[in-house]
Amino acid sequence: MGSKEAVSAATRSKSTERAGAPLTWRQRIEAAEFTRSSLIALEYFPPPPDLEPFVTTYFTLRCDEREILDIQPAGLAILAVFLSGAGEMFIRDGKTWPSHRTNILTPLSAAAPIAVDGPWRAFGASLSPLGWAALTGGRSAAAEGNRLLPAGTFLDPAYAELGEDMSRDWAEHGMDAPAMVARMSDLIRTRLRPVPPAHAQLVATVAEWLGEALSPRVERLQELAVYSPRQLQRLVDQYYGLPPKQLARKYRAIRAAALLADGNLSDEEAAVVADQFYDQSHMIREISLFAGRTPARLAGPETPMLSALLDLRNFRELKPRPASAAV
Repeated sequence: MGSKEAVSAATRSKSTERAGAPLTWRQRIEAAEFTRSSLIALEYFPPPPDLEPFVTTYFTLRCDEREILDIQPAGLAILAVFLSGAGEMFIRDGKTWPSHRTNILTPLSAAAPIAVDGPWRAFGASLSPLGWAALTGGRSAAAEGNRLLPAGTFLDPAYAELGEDMSRDWAEHGMDAPAMVARMSDLIRTRLRPVPPAHAQLVATVAEWLGEALSPRVERLQELAVYSPRQLQRLVDQYYGLPPKQLARKYRAIRAAALLADGNLSDEEAAVVADQFYDQSHMIREISLFAGRTPARLAGPETPMLSALLDLRNFRELKPRPASAAV
């Protein structure tokens, strides 16, 4: 696996130049010089039924390019094995996090650009809030958020061993996705820790709340939950990484981005989405913050991974289409 310095050097060496000098990753992001959609393949695989409360979906990612640049939308935690390739994630606070063989991407409160020295092969699991809590022993998603960490250190050494074993077997024998799903599922099962039943119920309540409308109202969550406003804010922050008001804001933008990226969205449905924001400028700012691109570029070929990761299977609390009555 390449070093952080090697990845940075590879990222800066892109042949596209400005005034004779290679573009930095920041300049390339600003110029929307992302890897073409035809070069990236991302597929989803359902978890076993017993893991559905903890894993929203498994996925495989493949890209044969030597240099890959894209954006990870704001979202929940991801457990991922880099079978090949190494990269960096750039967080809004200015920190840069290098990848590892087996990674835990903690919940993101804003979109984050990624640069990878390929070829890149990855297999992983998108974790639900309950999965995050059960695998971390109840660590706060707010305190631990916005990081890309070695899963063997943050979670359990067994994850590092799994990543090395899977990478070796993939290189030698070409493991298929069902085999990888089975192996990661076996480990996850043995590492799940109990979550207080009342907290599990709250997670279910928050999912119900988020799925009720394009713009969930915090007052409605307070009606559904059995906690005081202060307790509610603390627990939602712990499981989702943001307090209720900010969580609703993030999910509104993520869902709007996912829907606007759908080429089959009708004009009426698009109008319903736009009506959730104060004005067009507000919508552009919010979607840019949480999805990483402006609405006009969401369905463009320069953001393939963004479009794939905005697939609503990653946000199963959200209903698939907007409805004029559900606002």
